[in-house]
Amino acid sequence: MNSLIEINNLSTYFESGAGTVKAVDDISFRIREGETVCIVGESGCGKSITAMSIMGLVDEPHGKVVGGQIRFGDKDLLKISKEEMRRIRGNDISIIFQEPMSSLNPVITIGRQIMEPLMLHQKLNKKQAYARALELIELVGISRAEQIAASYPHQLSGGMLQRIMIAIAISCGPKLLIADEPTTALDVTIQAQVLETLRQSKEQSNMSIMLITHDLGVVAEMADYVIVMYAGKIVEEGDVEELFERPKHPYTRGLLKSKPIIGQRAEQLYSIPGQVPSPLELTESCYFHDRCESCIPICRIRQPKLSEVAAGHLAACWLYEEEAEA
Repeated sequence: MNSLIEINNLSTYFESGAGTVKAVDDISFRIREGETVCIVGESGCGKSITAMSIMGLVDEPHGKVVGGQIRFGDKDLLKISKEEMRRIRGNDISIIFQEPMSSLNPVITIGRQIMEPLMLHQKLNKKQAYARALELIELVGISRAEQIAASYPHQLSGGMLQRIMIAIAISCGPKLLIADEPTTALDVTIQAQVLETLRQSKEQSNMSIMLITHDLGVVAEMADYVIVMYAGKIVEEGDVEELFERPKHPYTRGLLKSKPIIGQRAEQLYSIPGQVPSPLELTESCYFHDRCESCIPICRIRQPKLSEVAAGHLAACWLYEEEAEA
């Protein structure tokens, strides 16, 4: 498969009164056409900031993409004009935000909010856009399309709002859909419906998906490729089956151990000790060393590089570096 988007050495920093926060620090990855890439990690690891950087939505002047390249087709999204980025955003690249209630406009009807990108990017008139909006509402599994189109966000449930967000995101047939925690706070039945909607949308248009989540069950169900982030860095990546069956980084192992397994009972669910370090207190050491059960002396001194530890499987860990054994 050809690459749809390539992120090279991306760094996004935020300035605060206490210093510089390296929210995303020199990460590189790519997403191929028709591929679902899941980005996983605890809160505060840089997943959402990576998405906002791609979409050109990092709030300036406090936040800024300070380095790197985002290649989408023949364009570097970091170098194009704001007007050109607006033409791409919502049309070629769309995003589903975490909180639909706060992402949708509370004083505009659902139908109007679905129609807006269709009129802006697809140049449909109001009648055409309304007809397409009704089709999209039904496409994401919601009945009574006309009644829903006339409703306001506060009149719909969380699960329905999330599916409306999907309808808006796929309305223009994007090449890449970024889904930022699309099933957070939904019950398992609605979660399954939302994931099925995403899967069907992908199959119908060969759309690529960048799915941000902390739910490893969702990863196992949806992903072709997995990227594990920790403290703004990529610490492991690989095909979903390879990564789940043979995780290399101690952090990835900890995440997988934290997942409950059906049919197995334990007095207490495993939890990785400690917390993600403050981005203001990061040193030259491996960021995970003080939580790691496999920590060796060099981990406290130097940061490992992301390197291939098996065919197509990358990890940033001194356990696999010859230099650490010298």
